[in-house]
Amino acid sequence: MSDADLEEIRRARLAQLQQGGAGGGSSSGGQEDLRQKEESDARASILSQILLPEAADRLGRIRLVKESRATDVENRLIMLAKSGQLRSKVTEEQLKELLGSLAENTREKEGGNIVVSRRKGGWDDDDDLEGL
Repeated sequence: MSDADLEEIRRARLAQLQQGGAGGGSSSGGQEDLRQKEESDARASILSQILLPEAADRLGRIRLVKESRATDVENRLIMLAKSGQLRSKVTEEQLKELLGSLAENTREKEGGNIVVSRRKGGWDDDDDLEGL
């Protein structure tokens, strides 16, 4: 991500804040829609700069299946880009690795294991056969 892109995002955010203060809240619904559109445009701009086309296509397919997973991946990629940890554009293989690590994290958080606890002692089928 270049300094020009960051400066563009800053200017857009400043303009948004100035409009929000001067508007007086009369059309807060319209301002909210505008803010969301600007935010999504900024996200799309950042992602187009840090993803190769194949990785962007894969992320789009993931979004079709599970919106929340795609949003998590985008947030992680943007965070990595802003912190300067990405040295080059993200390939499809790197995106797969990132997906795998996120999947492991969500499994650990959800506690994906099912634990069955059985009663001890209660009913026993062999008790019926003792009288025969």
